[in-house]
Amino acid sequence: MSSTLKLAMRNLLRYRRRTLLTALLITLGVVALLLFVAAAGSFKQTMVGSITDSMLGHLQIHRKGYTASMDNLPLTMSLQPKAVEKVEEFLKADPAVAAYSKRVKLGAMFSNFTENSSIRLNGVDAAAEDLAVPALRQRISEGDKTGPLVAPGKVLVPALLAKGMKVKLGVSVVLVASNATGSVNGKTFIVGGILEGITGPGGRDGYIDIKDARELLRMDKDEVMEVAVRLKNIDQLSAAQERLASALETIRNKEDKPATELHTWAELSPFANIVKMIDMMTFFIRIMLVAIVLVSVMNVMLMAVYERIREIGTLAAIGTQPRKLMAIFLSEGLLLGLAGAAVGVALSYAVVALLNLYPIVFNFGREQITLRPMLATVEVLGVLGLAVLVSGLASLQPAWRAARMDPIDALRHV
Repeated sequence: MSSTLKLAMRNLLRYRRRTLLTALLITLGVVALLLFVAAAGSFKQTMVGSITDSMLGHLQIHRKGYTASMDNLPLTMSLQPKAVEKVEEFLKADPAVAAYSKRVKLGAMFSNFTENSSIRLNGVDAAAEDLAVPALRQRISEGDKTGPLVAPGKVLVPALLAKGMKVKLGVSVVLVASNATGSVNGKTFIVGGILEGITGPGGRDGYIDIKDARELLRMDKDEVMEVAVRLKNIDQLSAAQERLASALETIRNKEDKPATELHTWAELSPFANIVKMIDMMTFFIRIMLVAIVLVSVMNVMLMAVYERIREIGTLAAIGTQPRKLMAIFLSEGLLLGLAGAAVGVALSYAVVALLNLYPIVFNFGREQITLRPMLATVEVLGVLGLAVLVSGLASLQPAWRAARMDPIDALRHV
Protein backbone atom coordinates (compact mmCIF):
# COMPACT_ATOMS: atom_id res chain seq x y z
CA MET A 1 0.00 0.00 0.00
CA SER A 2 2.81 2.40 0.88
CA SER A 3 4.55 1.72 -2.45
CA THR A 4 1.31 2.51 -4.29
CA LEU A 5 0.96 5.82 -2.45
CA LYS A 6 4.60 6.72 -3.11
CA LEU A 7 4.16 5.98 -6.81
CA ALA A 8 0.92 8.00 -6.90
CA MET A 9 2.65 10.95 -5.19
CA ARG A 10 5.57 10.75 -7.61
CA ASN A 11 3.18 10.78 -10.58
CA LEU A 12 1.38 13.87 -9.25
CA LEU A 13 4.67 15.70 -8.79
CA ARG A 14 5.64 14.92 -12.38
CA TYR A 15 2.90 17.29 -13.54
CA ARG A 16 3.27 19.97 -10.90
CA ARG A 17 1.48 22.81 -12.67
CA ARG A 18 -1.63 20.72 -13.41
CA THR A 19 -1.61 19.22 -9.91
CA LEU A 20 -1.24 22.66 -8.34
CA LEU A 21 -4.08 24.20 -10.37
CA THR A 22 -6.44 21.32 -9.61
CA ALA A 23 -5.59 21.37 -5.90
CA LEU A 24 -6.11 25.14 -5.93
CA LEU A 25 -9.61 24.70 -7.36
CA ILE A 26 -10.47 22.22 -4.62
CA THR A 27 -8.96 24.54 -2.00
CA LEU A 28 -11.05 27.50 -3.17
CA GLY A 29 -14.21 25.39 -3.11
CA VAL A 30 -13.51 24.16 0.42
CA VAL A 31 -12.66 27.66 1.67
CA ALA A 32 -15.82 29.14 0.11
CA LEU A 33 -18.02 26.45 1.69
CA LEU A 34 -16.46 26.56 5.15
CA LEU A 35 -16.44 30.36 5.34
CA PHE A 36 -20.08 30.52 4.28
CA VAL A 37 -21.04 27.86 6.81
CA ALA A 38 -19.08 29.65 9.57
CA ALA A 39 -20.53 33.10 8.76
CA ALA A 40 -24.08 31.77 8.29
CA GLY A 41 -23.81 29.81 11.54
CA SER A 42 -22.66 32.90 13.41
CA PHE A 43 -25.52 34.96 11.94
CA LYS A 44 -28.10 32.30 12.84
CA GLN A 45 -26.72 31.89 16.36
CA THR A 46 -26.69 35.65 16.96
CA MET A 47 -30.22 36.17 15.66
CA VAL A 48 -31.71 33.13 17.40
CA GLY A 49 -30.00 34.21 20.63
CA SER A 50 -31.36 37.73 20.23
CA ILE A 51 -34.90 36.48 19.62
CA THR A 52 -34.98 33.82 22.34
CA ASP A 53 -32.88 35.54 25.02
CA SER A 54 -34.46 38.98 24.86
CA MET A 55 -38.02 38.39 23.72
CA LEU A 56 -39.65 35.01 23.05
CA GLY A 57 -37.85 32.44 25.17
CA HIS A 58 -37.30 28.96 23.72
CA LEU A 59 -40.90 27.79 24.18
CA GLN A 60 -44.23 29.50 24.82
CA ILE A 61 -47.46 28.18 26.31
CA HIS A 62 -50.85 29.75 25.55
CA ARG A 63 -54.49 28.93 25.80
CA LYS A 64 -55.67 26.85 22.84
CA GLY A 65 -56.34 29.13 19.86
CA TYR A 66 -54.54 32.17 21.27
CA THR A 67 -51.71 32.24 18.71
CA ALA A 68 -54.18 32.26 15.80
CA SER A 69 -55.27 35.75 16.87
CA MET A 70 -52.12 36.82 18.73
CA ASP A 71 -51.71 39.99 16.66
CA ASN A 72 -54.98 41.28 18.14
CA LEU A 73 -53.91 40.48 21.74
CA PRO A 74 -57.25 38.86 22.67
CA LEU A 75 -58.18 39.39 26.33
CA THR A 76 -60.81 36.65 26.35
CA MET A 77 -58.31 33.85 25.68
CA SER A 78 -56.24 33.85 28.85
CA LEU A 79 -55.08 30.87 30.88
CA GLN A 80 -57.13 30.55 34.05
CA PRO A 81 -55.44 30.21 37.48
CA LYS A 82 -56.02 26.43 37.75
CA ALA A 83 -54.51 25.84 34.31
CA VAL A 84 -51.58 28.11 35.19
CA GLU A 85 -50.91 26.11 38.38
CA LYS A 86 -50.76 22.86 36.39
CA VAL A 87 -48.50 24.45 33.76
CA GLU A 88 -46.12 25.63 36.51
CA GLU A 89 -46.15 22.17 38.05
CA PHE A 90 -45.10 20.56 34.74
CA LEU A 91 -42.41 23.18 34.10
CA LYS A 92 -40.88 22.77 37.56
CA ALA A 93 -40.77 18.99 37.11
CA ASP A 94 -39.07 19.06 33.70
CA PRO A 95 -35.26 18.75 33.99
CA ALA A 96 -34.59 20.76 30.82
CA VAL A 97 -36.43 23.90 31.99
CA ALA A 98 -34.18 26.62 33.42
CA ALA A 99 -36.82 29.33 34.02
CA TYR A 100 -40.23 30.57 32.95
CA SER A 101 -42.12 33.84 33.03
CA LYS A 102 -45.87 34.43 33.16
CA ARG A 103 -47.08 37.35 31.05
CA VAL A 104 -50.24 39.40 30.73
CA LYS A 105 -50.34 40.83 27.22
CA LEU A 106 -52.54 43.76 26.24
CA GLY A 107 -52.93 46.66 23.88
CA ALA A 108 -53.29 50.16 25.33
CA MET A 109 -53.41 53.83 24.47
CA PHE A 110 -50.23 55.67 25.41
CA SER A 111 -50.53 59.38 26.27
CA ASN A 112 -47.94 62.00 27.20
CA PHE A 113 -50.79 64.47 28.02
CA THR A 114 -50.25 66.11 24.62
CA GLU A 115 -50.38 63.30 22.08
CA ASN A 116 -51.77 59.76 22.02
CA SER A 117 -50.50 56.58 20.39
CA SER A 118 -51.10 52.85 20.67
CA ILE A 119 -48.72 50.51 22.46
CA ARG A 120 -48.43 46.75 22.95
CA LEU A 121 -47.61 45.84 26.53
CA ASN A 122 -46.30 42.85 28.46
CA GLY A 123 -47.15 42.69 32.12
CA VAL A 124 -44.38 40.65 33.76
CA ASP A 125 -42.85 39.69 37.05
CA ALA A 126 -39.44 41.40 36.90
CA ALA A 127 -37.42 38.60 38.54
CA ALA A 128 -39.02 35.80 36.50
CA GLU A 129 -38.71 37.73 33.23
CA ASP A 130 -35.04 38.40 33.95
CA LEU A 131 -34.40 34.66 34.24
CA ALA A 132 -36.51 33.66 31.23
CA VAL A 133 -35.13 36.31 28.83
CA PRO A 134 -31.82 37.47 30.37
CA ALA A 135 -30.81 39.63 27.40
CA LEU A 136 -33.91 41.84 27.68
CA ARG A 137 -32.25 44.28 30.07
CA GLN A 138 -29.37 44.67 27.58
CA ARG A 139 -31.89 46.38 25.29
CA ILE A 140 -32.42 49.18 27.84
CA SER A 141 -30.70 52.15 26.22
CA GLU A 142 -31.75 54.66 28.90
CA GLY A 143 -32.54 53.82 32.50
CA ASP A 144 -31.25 51.62 35.32
CA LYS A 145 -29.76 48.41 33.92
CA THR A 146 -28.79 47.01 37.32
CA GLY A 147 -31.99 47.28 39.38
CA PRO A 148 -35.31 45.46 38.87
CA LEU A 149 -36.18 45.04 35.21
CA VAL A 150 -39.44 46.92 35.64
CA ALA A 151 -40.73 48.25 38.97
CA PRO A 152 -44.40 48.72 39.92
CA GLY A 153 -45.71 52.06 38.66
CA LYS A 154 -43.08 52.24 35.93
CA VAL A 155 -43.10 51.41 32.22
CA LEU A 156 -40.38 50.43 29.77
CA VAL A 157 -41.19 52.33 26.57
CA PRO A 158 -40.04 51.16 23.10
CA ALA A 159 -37.44 53.54 21.65
CA LEU A 160 -39.45 54.12 18.46
CA LEU A 161 -42.49 55.26 20.46
CA ALA A 162 -40.40 57.32 22.88
CA LYS A 163 -38.77 59.16 19.98
CA GLY A 164 -42.05 59.77 18.17
CA MET A 165 -43.85 60.99 21.30
CA LYS A 166 -40.79 62.91 22.58
CA VAL A 167 -40.94 61.01 25.85
CA LYS A 168 -37.91 61.04 28.14
CA LEU A 169 -36.80 59.07 31.16
CA GLY A 170 -38.63 59.92 34.39
CA VAL A 171 -41.64 61.71 32.87
CA SER A 172 -45.24 60.76 33.64
CA VAL A 173 -47.43 59.08 31.03
CA VAL A 174 -50.90 57.60 31.03
CA LEU A 175 -51.87 54.12 29.82
CA VAL A 176 -55.53 53.51 29.00
CA ALA A 177 -56.86 50.03 28.22
CA SER A 178 -60.15 48.21 27.73
CA ASN A 179 -60.67 44.93 29.55
CA ALA A 180 -62.40 41.77 28.35
CA THR A 181 -65.87 43.19 29.13
CA GLY A 182 -65.21 46.50 27.36
CA SER A 183 -64.68 48.53 30.53
CA VAL A 184 -62.07 51.28 30.13
CA ASN A 185 -59.46 52.02 32.76
CA GLY A 186 -56.44 54.33 32.93
CA LYS A 187 -53.38 54.53 35.12
CA THR A 188 -50.44 56.93 35.40
CA PHE A 189 -46.92 55.52 35.03
CA ILE A 190 -43.39 56.86 35.22
CA VAL A 191 -41.09 56.10 32.28
CA GLY A 192 -38.52 53.83 33.90
CA GLY A 193 -36.51 53.03 30.79
CA ILE A 194 -36.23 53.27 27.02
CA LEU A 195 -36.10 49.91 25.27
CA GLU A 196 -34.31 49.39 21.94
CA GLY A 197 -36.44 47.52 19.41
CA ILE A 198 -35.35 44.32 17.69
CA THR A 199 -36.58 42.50 14.62
CA GLY A 200 -39.36 39.99 15.28
CA PRO A 201 -42.71 39.60 17.06
CA GLY A 202 -42.74 41.54 20.32
CA GLY A 203 -39.56 43.38 19.39
CA ARG A 204 -41.25 46.76 19.89
CA ASP A 205 -43.41 45.97 22.94
CA GLY A 206 -43.40 47.91 26.18
CA TYR A 207 -43.20 46.34 29.66
CA ILE A 208 -44.97 46.99 32.95
CA ASP A 209 -45.26 45.06 36.20
CA ILE A 210 -47.75 42.18 36.02
CA LYS A 211 -49.76 43.53 38.98
CA ASP A 212 -50.12 46.89 37.21
CA ALA A 213 -51.29 45.07 34.08
CA ARG A 214 -53.96 43.18 36.01
CA GLU A 215 -55.05 46.38 37.74
CA LEU A 216 -55.26 48.17 34.40
CA LEU A 217 -57.43 45.36 33.00
CA ARG A 218 -59.39 45.05 36.26
CA MET A 219 -58.62 41.34 36.51
CA ASP A 220 -59.98 39.78 39.69
CA LYS A 221 -58.08 36.52 39.08
CA ASP A 222 -54.41 35.72 38.37
CA GLU A 223 -54.91 35.02 34.67
CA VAL A 224 -52.03 35.04 32.17
CA MET A 225 -51.97 35.10 28.37
CA GLU A 226 -48.54 33.60 27.89
CA VAL A 227 -45.84 31.61 29.65
CA ALA A 228 -42.37 32.06 28.17
CA VAL A 229 -40.02 29.14 28.88
CA ARG A 230 -36.22 29.13 28.86
CA LEU A 231 -34.33 25.85 28.56
CA LYS A 232 -30.94 25.05 30.05
CA ASN A 233 -29.71 24.15 26.56
CA ILE A 234 -31.44 25.03 23.29
CA ASP A 235 -30.22 21.70 21.87
CA GLN A 236 -32.77 20.04 24.18
CA LEU A 237 -35.62 21.91 22.47
CA SER A 238 -37.18 18.99 20.57
CA ALA A 239 -37.06 16.58 23.51
CA ALA A 240 -38.40 19.18 25.96
CA GLN A 241 -41.19 20.14 23.55
CA GLU A 242 -42.25 16.51 23.23
CA ARG A 243 -42.30 15.95 27.00
CA LEU A 244 -44.13 19.18 27.78
CA ALA A 245 -46.65 18.73 24.96
CA SER A 246 -47.49 15.29 26.34
CA ALA A 247 -47.89 16.68 29.87
CA LEU A 248 -49.97 19.68 28.74
CA GLU A 249 -52.39 17.35 26.96
CA THR A 250 -53.73 16.44 30.41
CA ILE A 251 -55.00 20.01 30.94
CA ARG A 252 -58.53 19.86 29.52
CA ASN A 253 -61.34 22.39 29.10
CA LYS A 254 -65.05 21.92 29.81
CA GLU A 255 -65.51 20.11 26.49
CA ASP A 256 -62.72 17.69 27.51
CA LYS A 257 -60.42 19.05 24.80
CA PRO A 258 -56.81 20.27 25.27
CA ALA A 259 -56.90 23.70 26.93
CA THR A 260 -53.34 24.76 26.08
CA GLU A 261 -50.97 24.89 23.12
CA LEU A 262 -47.18 24.77 23.06
CA HIS A 263 -44.99 26.46 20.44
CA THR A 264 -41.26 26.75 19.86
CA TRP A 265 -39.63 30.08 19.06
CA ALA A 266 -39.31 28.96 15.41
CA GLU A 267 -43.09 28.55 15.11
CA LEU A 268 -43.65 32.07 16.42
CA SER A 269 -40.88 33.99 14.65
CA PRO A 270 -40.62 34.71 10.90
CA PHE A 271 -36.83 34.48 11.26
CA ALA A 272 -37.22 30.69 11.19
CA ASN A 273 -37.92 31.02 7.44
CA ILE A 274 -34.63 32.90 6.99
CA VAL A 275 -32.87 30.05 8.81
CA LYS A 276 -34.39 27.58 6.34
CA MET A 277 -33.24 29.72 3.40
CA ILE A 278 -29.69 29.84 4.80
CA ASP A 279 -29.70 26.05 5.21
CA MET A 280 -30.90 25.67 1.62
CA MET A 281 -28.14 27.98 0.34
CA THR A 282 -25.59 25.91 2.28
CA PHE A 283 -26.91 22.77 0.58
CA PHE A 284 -26.51 24.29 -2.88
CA ILE A 285 -22.98 25.48 -2.09
CA ARG A 286 -22.16 21.89 -1.08
CA ILE A 287 -23.41 20.77 -4.48
CA MET A 288 -21.16 23.36 -6.12
CA LEU A 289 -18.18 22.01 -4.16
CA VAL A 290 -19.00 18.48 -5.31
CA ALA A 291 -19.22 19.69 -8.92
CA ILE A 292 -15.89 21.56 -8.70
CA VAL A 293 -14.05 18.59 -7.22
CA LEU A 294 -15.70 16.06 -9.53
CA VAL A 295 -15.01 17.94 -12.76
CA SER A 296 -11.48 19.08 -11.90
CA VAL A 297 -10.23 15.71 -10.59
CA MET A 298 -11.88 13.71 -13.36
CA ASN A 299 -10.38 16.01 -15.98
CA VAL A 300 -6.88 15.66 -14.52
CA MET A 301 -7.13 11.89 -14.17
CA LEU A 302 -8.45 11.41 -17.72
CA MET A 303 -5.56 13.49 -19.05
CA ALA A 304 -3.13 11.50 -16.91
CA VAL A 305 -4.41 8.21 -18.35
CA TYR A 306 -4.29 9.54 -21.91
CA GLU A 307 -0.75 10.91 -21.59
CA ARG A 308 0.57 7.76 -19.90
CA ILE A 309 -0.88 5.08 -22.19
CA ARG A 310 2.51 3.66 -23.16
CA GLU A 311 3.61 3.76 -19.50
CA ILE A 312 0.47 1.84 -18.52
CA GLY A 313 1.19 -0.67 -21.29
CA THR A 314 4.77 -1.14 -20.04
CA LEU A 315 3.57 -1.71 -16.45
CA ALA A 316 0.99 -4.22 -17.66
CA ALA A 317 3.55 -6.00 -19.87
CA ILE A 318 5.95 -6.59 -16.98
CA GLY A 319 3.18 -8.23 -14.96
CA THR A 320 1.52 -5.44 -12.99
CA GLN A 321 -1.96 -6.60 -12.04
CA PRO A 322 -4.97 -4.55 -13.26
CA ARG A 323 -6.07 -3.95 -9.65
CA LYS A 324 -2.60 -2.49 -8.94
CA LEU A 325 -2.92 -0.11 -11.89
CA MET A 326 -6.39 0.87 -10.71
CA ALA A 327 -5.09 1.46 -7.17
CA ILE A 328 -2.35 3.78 -8.46
CA PHE A 329 -4.78 6.08 -10.29
CA LEU A 330 -7.31 5.95 -7.46
CA SER A 331 -4.57 6.92 -5.02
CA GLU A 332 -3.59 9.87 -7.20
CA GLY A 333 -7.16 11.19 -7.17
CA LEU A 334 -7.55 10.67 -3.41
CA LEU A 335 -4.22 12.37 -2.64
CA LEU A 336 -5.14 15.27 -4.90
CA GLY A 337 -8.48 15.73 -3.12
CA LEU A 338 -6.93 15.32 0.33
CA ALA A 339 -4.17 17.85 -0.35
CA GLY A 340 -6.54 20.48 -1.78
CA ALA A 341 -9.08 19.99 1.02
CA ALA A 342 -6.44 20.04 3.77
CA VAL A 343 -4.99 23.34 2.51
CA GLY A 344 -8.55 24.69 2.21
CA VAL A 345 -9.31 23.76 5.83
CA ALA A 346 -6.08 25.39 7.05
CA LEU A 347 -6.84 28.59 5.12
CA SER A 348 -10.42 28.60 6.44
CA TYR A 349 -9.22 28.40 10.04
CA ALA A 350 -6.80 31.27 9.37
CA VAL A 351 -9.52 33.48 7.83
CA VAL A 352 -11.97 32.66 10.65
CA ALA A 353 -9.34 33.60 13.24
CA LEU A 354 -8.79 36.88 11.40
CA LEU A 355 -12.55 37.58 11.28
CA ASN A 356 -12.73 37.03 15.04
CA LEU A 357 -9.96 39.57 15.55
CA TYR A 358 -11.63 42.05 13.18
CA PRO A 359 -15.34 41.09 13.26
CA ILE A 360 -17.79 42.15 10.57
CA VAL A 361 -20.50 44.51 11.88
CA PHE A 362 -23.66 45.36 9.93
CA ASN A 363 -27.26 46.41 10.52
CA PHE A 364 -30.12 43.93 10.23
CA GLY A 365 -33.43 45.75 10.63
CA ARG A 366 -33.00 47.87 13.77
CA GLU A 367 -30.27 45.61 15.15
CA GLN A 368 -26.52 45.76 14.84
CA ILE A 369 -25.15 42.31 14.13
CA THR A 370 -21.54 41.37 14.90
CA LEU A 371 -20.36 38.25 13.10
CA ARG A 372 -17.88 36.09 15.00
CA PRO A 373 -17.73 32.95 12.85
CA MET A 374 -16.72 29.60 14.31
CA LEU A 375 -15.86 26.33 12.58
CA ALA A 376 -17.34 23.20 14.15
CA THR A 377 -15.06 20.18 14.06
CA VAL A 378 -17.88 18.00 12.75
CA GLU A 379 -18.48 20.43 9.86
CA VAL A 380 -14.78 20.58 8.98
CA LEU A 381 -14.40 16.80 9.03
CA GLY A 382 -17.56 16.48 6.94
CA VAL A 383 -16.27 18.85 4.25
CA LEU A 384 -12.84 17.19 4.28
CA GLY A 385 -14.41 13.75 3.93
CA LEU A 386 -16.74 14.95 1.18
CA ALA A 387 -13.85 16.38 -0.88
CA VAL A 388 -11.80 13.18 -0.56
CA LEU A 389 -14.80 10.95 -1.31
CA VAL A 390 -15.77 12.89 -4.43
CA SER A 391 -12.12 12.88 -5.56
CA GLY A 392 -12.07 9.12 -5.24
CA LEU A 393 -15.33 8.76 -7.15
CA ALA A 394 -14.04 11.08 -9.89
CA SER A 395 -10.95 8.85 -10.25
CA LEU A 396 -12.91 5.62 -10.60
CA GLN A 397 -13.67 5.83 -14.33
CA PRO A 398 -10.13 6.87 -15.41
CA ALA A 399 -8.64 4.22 -13.07
CA TRP A 400 -10.96 1.53 -14.45
CA ARG A 401 -10.03 2.56 -18.00
CA ALA A 402 -6.32 2.27 -17.19
CA ALA A 403 -6.79 -1.14 -15.58
CA ARG A 404 -8.75 -2.50 -18.59
CA MET A 405 -6.23 -1.29 -21.18
CA ASP A 406 -4.69 -3.95 -23.46
CA PRO A 407 -0.86 -3.95 -23.03
CA ILE A 408 -0.12 -4.55 -26.73
CA ASP A 409 -2.41 -1.76 -27.93
CA ALA A 410 -1.00 0.54 -25.24
CA LEU A 411 2.60 -0.09 -26.30
CA ARG A 412 1.73 0.65 -29.91
CA HIS A 413 0.20 4.02 -28.93
CA VAL A 414 2.04 7.03 -30.33
